[in-house]
Parts: sequence; structure tokens; C-alpha cells
Amino acid sequence: MAPTMAELAAVGDEPATAGSNGRRTGVRPQTYVLTFCGIHLLGRQEAVFTGSFIEVLRRVDVAEHAARSALARMVKRGLLERHRQGKKMYLGLTDRVGAILEQGGARAWQTPVNRNWDGRWTLLAFSLPETRRADRHLLRSRLLWARFGLLQNGLWLAASPVDVPRLLEGLDVLDHVSAFHATTLPPTQAAQLIREAWNLDALRQRYTEFLDRWDRPDPMPDAEDDLARQLRLASDWLVLHREDPGLPLEHLPADWPAVRAEHVALRLRRAYADSAQRVADTVLDRILVDPDQPPVTHA
Repeated sequence: MAPTMAELAAVGDEPATAGSNGRRTGVRPQTYVLTFCGIHLLGRQEAVFTGSFIEVLRRVDVAEHAARSALARMVKRGLLERHRQGKKMYLGLTDRVGAILEQGGARAWQTPVNRNWDGRWTLLAFSLPETRRADRHLLRSRLLWARFGLLQNGLWLAASPVDVPRLLEGLDVLDHVSAFHATTLPPTQAAQLIREAWNLDALRQRYTEFLDRWDRPDPMPDAEDDLARQLRLASDWLVLHREDPGLPLEHLPADWPAVRAEHVALRLRRAYADSAQRVADTVLDRILVDPDQPPVTHA
């Protein structure tokens, strides 16, 4: 069974409301752990020694107590599962989270630059009473994760097709939602809709910050090795990509920085891959996981 929209939206560490609304988003320890697992653990029947996780997180300046706390929370949330060998505790991905990371990772490296827009918008309108504040918050979080922008009170739009039934899966809001595809007609202009629904200045600033860190002859010169650079790059890009609503390039400013940022991210991803793997092979204490052996349910 494919991961649900709710799971994909919830598994990340940053709140789904972060992004082009202007709030600055940082990279938290859990994001580094998920990034690391997606690159070096996904698709393997393996678990990694807790101490190796802590060593990897040290390379990206996460203190030991913060690393242990993040790992414990992830076990509690069902993102990681424990496996014991001798006196050592190892952590591996649950099957469910592995599927979520596989789909989320594929999305993370898809281009955020919408070069082939067909002119269609997905619109979604909803109205929920004040007594259902929690449902409204969850629905808004999912809309933001699915790259919708708020055009007017209760009216959201996205510049791409959206699987609305899947987006709403598990929410008791179907009687309060209307969704449809639409195209603009004169005098409405697509560029104006974009300016009204998304904070382009804030998104441009986030891309500028990314380029300031990575588009240079020696990115992250203080990093210990290419494993650290790989995790910082992938986590930075994951957070930034999550914020980008995939707006049509033809209606964005001519110097839109996402184009250059994408080239930089993909080039460095390739550049770090082999050397980061060599470092990981020397740092990680791994074990094979027996699928017939249940995980440890308590420390």
C-alpha cells in the first residue's frame, strides 16, 4: 500500500506551514537522520549502530545529547526500530517509513522549476466552522505540503495537477470542500495570481541563501569531509524544495534563482556521492536485519 499524503506530510521534521509564507526554516537533527537514512540505508536490510548515528550527526554539528534525543523521539514515533546485537543497539527503518522516504526522496530531487506548465490550476475551496479548528489546521498543512497557495480566504490554488482525494484521505472534511481545475481568463493574469498567493520575495531570499552557501569554489570549507557536505547539501535542498510551490517559470522574474540553484544542487550531489560513500563505509557499524526477527520494543 502506497504511503498516504498524511504520512508524507508528517514524516518530515520541519512544520508543513514553513516556506514561502516568509518564515525562516532551519535543518533539525531529525531531518539529517532521515536524509542520511534515505541515502545510506534505504533499500538495505540493515540497521546502524546508535553510536554511528551520533558520529554522523556530530559531523553536521549536532551535539550528542540532541542526537540521542532526536533518535529516541524517532523510535517513539515509529520512524526507526531497534535491533540488538550483543550489548549494542542498532537502528533501522520500518518498512512503512522506508516507503515514505522512497517516495519523498524521489520528490525531493524532482525539478522545482516548472518549465512546461499547461496553463491549468488546481483550485480548492473549503469552509469549516470555528469549532473545527484542528481540522482546519491539518487541512491547511496538507495544502501547503502539496504546494497550494492561499489566494483568498478559504480559496487555495496550485499550479499543477493535484490528487485531491488522496490529499484529503483520512480527513473528515469532504462535505466542506470543493475542488476543480481551471484556467485564467482576461483580465486575470497568471503572474498577478502568483504574486497574490505566494511570497516570492521570501522564496527568492531562501534560494539566495542556498546559493551563497553552495555556489562557490569551496562549499562548506569547515566541513569535516564529503559525508558531512553531502548531508548538509541534501538536507538544505530538501527543506528548500519543500518550500517551493513549483510555479510556472514563464510567469516568474527572468532571473529566478531556482534555475541556478537546481543546477548547483544536482552538480554537487553527483560530486559528493562516491567520496561520501567511502567515508560512510569507514564510519558506520552496520548489521544485517533478519526480517523474521522482531525488533526490540524497549531499550
